[in-house]
Amino acid sequence: MSSNEETEERPLVSYRTLDIAVAIFFLVVAAIVITDSLRLGIAWKPNEGPQPGLFPFYIVVAMGLASLVNLAQALPHTPDGEKIATTIPGIKRMAAIFVPAVVFVLATNYIGIYVSAAIYIGAFMVFFGKFPVWKAAAVSLGIAIVNFMMFEVWFLVPLPKGPLETALGY
Repeated sequence: MSSNEETEERPLVSYRTLDIAVAIFFLVVAAIVITDSLRLGIAWKPNEGPQPGLFPFYIVVAMGLASLVNLAQALPHTPDGEKIATTIPGIKRMAAIFVPAVVFVLATNYIGIYVSAAIYIGAFMVFFGKFPVWKAAAVSLGIAIVNFMMFEVWFLVPLPKGPLETALGY
């Protein structure tokens, strides 16, 4: 094995580390939501019903308690906790899925959901599925057209549109 391969296969993060980080993240989110729920009010007023913070407060208290349990379980060193969660190649594989998904969501604001979806589906078919470009184009355009007809024409549910749909009169 070469030095580069050894570096790439080097453990990046353990399950214990990830469990602790995620538990702390959710505890911070819980603290923020609890604070805002208290500001909004968590009481049940007679003849009025619940104040706006009531349901978020109780949901996030449960989330916070679950996070505390996860944190307590993750803190002690255990053989299971020290297992490797991912390596550098694993992070690269996750990024190969996550980054295009973020780009798709952002592109939806500028070029609309139908064009974004066609590009997203086609790109995945070509780069990950190794399909020929003509097949990827046919499938991704077909899906985009069917979805457009279904939502915009038949169900009359407007979804984010871009310049192409505007040019077509939608």
